This record gives sequence, C-alpha cells and structure tokens, in this order.
Amino acid sequence: MPMPITIPFLQSILRPRPEDGHKGTFGHALLVAGSYGMAGAGILAGRGCMRSGVGKLTVHIPKMNNDIMQVALPEAILNHDEDDKRWTCSPFESCLPNKYAAIGIGPGIGREEKTAEALYKTLLELNFTEVPMVLDADALNILAEHPQWADMIPNGTIITPHPLEYRRLVEAGACMDNVILVLKGHPTTITIPGDTPAQYVCPYGNDGMGTAGSGDVLTGIILGLLAQGYPPRDAAILGVSLHAISGDIASEALGRHSLIASDLTDYLPQAFKLITKDTLQL
Repeated sequence: MPMPITIPFLQSILRPRPEDGHKGTFGHALLVAGSYGMAGAGILAGRGCMRSGVGKLTVHIPKMNNDIMQVALPEAILNHDEDDKRWTCSPFESCLPNKYAAIGIGPGIGREEKTAEALYKTLLELNFTEVPMVLDADALNILAEHPQWADMIPNGTIITPHPLEYRRLVEAGACMDNVILVLKGHPTTITIPGDTPAQYVCPYGNDGMGTAGSGDVLTGIILGLLAQGYPPRDAAILGVSLHAISGDIASEALGRHSLIASDLTDYLPQAFKLITKDTLQL
C-alpha cells in the first residue's frame, strides 16, 4: 500500500540549516543539461537546484549556451563542453567525480550519438564512486535506446521519468531494480528499492504543473538536496513534495491555466517556509 506523504513527515526529514553554515557546508552540485536550442532546460533545472539551498552549482553546457546561461543563472559556475551545440565529453576531464557532492544529468541534452557516448563514459567513471545521482529526461531516453547500460547505474540513483519515458525503459528491458523511481504524474509516486519495496505517494500538486520545464525544475531541486547530504530516499520524497507544494502555492496566486515552470522556482521559497512553520493549508 502506498504511503501518503504528510507535512509532519516532511518536517521530520527536513534538516535545519546551521547558522554558521557557508557555501562549502551546503554542497557542490554538478548539472549536465541543455543542448543548443534547449538552454532553458538547464536554466530551469539550475534555478531549482539553487533555490533548494545548495552551496554551489556547476553546469556543464555546450559553448553556444554560455551567454544565456551566464545571464539567466549568474549564481552558477559554467563548465564548457568541447562542442558548440551538444554534450560530447566527460564533465570530469579537469577534475575527479568526487569533487562534486551530487550529479544530475539529462534535461535538454538531446539524444545524438556523441551525447550518448558521453553519457556512457560518465556512467563508467561514476561506477567507481559513491557520488549520488539523479537522471532525467534525455538521459533516460538514451538508456532506453541502450538498455545494456542500465547495469552501470550506481545503486540508489534517482530516476525521474514521466509515464512515456518509463514505458520506453520497461519496453526496452532496461533493468533498474536498484534505483529510486520517481514516476511523475498526478499524483507522483516514489518507489524505494529493497526486498520489500516501499512506495510513497505525493498528495500535492495540480494540473497547472503539466507544462514544459516542470520536470526540469524537479530534477534541479532533487539534485540540490542530494548535494546538501540528504539520503537519496529523503531527497526524492522532499524534492517531489516541495516541487508539488510550490505548484499549489503558484496556482493559488496565478491560477492553474497560466502557471509556467519558472513559477515553481519563484514559489519554492514559500514552500520551504510553509513546511518549516507547519501553516500549510491545501
């Protein structure tokens, strides 16, 4: 039986921030996102990550996305790919993977052959580390096209497919019994692997969140929580819930018809405040 997520439960896993904390305290996240023409996916995921409370964020991008990312997300460090328009090389060529506290891959990266090769190389490098990871969007579509690579995904990785992406993975035979599955929808469900898998259901969220870029924001939020040291289970549950509650707050202020993905990052601070103060009424 799926367990509903409640505000007291969220409060029990939300960590207090130390008053003497600094950017080094709250983790350094790496986000691989955005191809040329899809820079917005990286921006939305990056904003979600920064708004989640992470200390530092590095975004690996193709060179032609530099200017828009620099303007739209000035808080982030930019790591440039060798290619102008797509992800083609390891984001760790000048450093070790464990430089980062958590890694997120997928929003807007595309599915070209060179990008698929870069994902393979990155998974191979991460296979020898314990860096937590979240995979989304085109990273999952590439895995559906190369299901044999699923064995390389580290235990405890979070994947965040929508139903079509999940169906592609299942039909391809990509074995992912060792991952935390965030199946996006209304409601979103979170399945934790184990001998007896646990499943949680998020009662928050609304149809206004069914808009392009909403999932990118979720990936960023989960990534930021992982980088801050939340265990993958807690990062998934808290990230999904904060994302959904942000959508409910945004819909109350703006209406469901007009809600866009950027609104979710704008209202994420209020979601944090409401959980902390236990004044949420939905």
